[in-house]
Amino acid sequence: MRYIILFLTLFFSFSSYAKGYNVFGIGFYDIKFDGSEENTATDFRFETRLDKTLFDIGPEEDNFFYLKPFFGVEFTSDSASYFITGIYLEDNIGELFRGKKNQFIFTPSFGAGYYDDGDGKKLGNEIEFRTSFEVSYNLKNSNRIGLGFSHISNANIGEKNPGVEILSLSYQVPF
Repeated sequence: MRYIILFLTLFFSFSSYAKGYNVFGIGFYDIKFDGSEENTATDFRFETRLDKTLFDIGPEEDNFFYLKPFFGVEFTSDSASYFITGIYLEDNIGELFRGKKNQFIFTPSFGAGYYDDGDGKKLGNEIEFRTSFEVSYNLKNSNRIGLGFSHISNANIGEKNPGVEILSLSYQVPF
């Protein structure tokens, strides 16, 4: 199963007809703001975000409601792995709140995928879901630097559902 998802991720990630961003991330895995961390680790992430609209669910003048696909993989320093695919939205924060573009981009996303615990935190199921919120800054060379917060859990389809939060820094390169 994991190799099928990896193959599909690579196949769709490098589609010659698509444009988008390759996202390289590093972060803190199982971060809690109340100090109750159990299995902290380092999180390494690679995603490809395709700039190809799957669905347009909003008004024509607002590009925030264009659902676009992403594919990726995450690994932790505890040998956990997560192969994921999903959808994301993207909007300029200045345009979103003030009507005038600036260098900041807001990117929420939702995905599902195959999770292997490795030696890390047991999340209760092989199928896990991830929600993320990210704010990134457009650099002069069109690359971006971002700060994101993610939550991975199985939505109670497993016997247990402890979930995990990830705080990460990303570098995004257009292709």
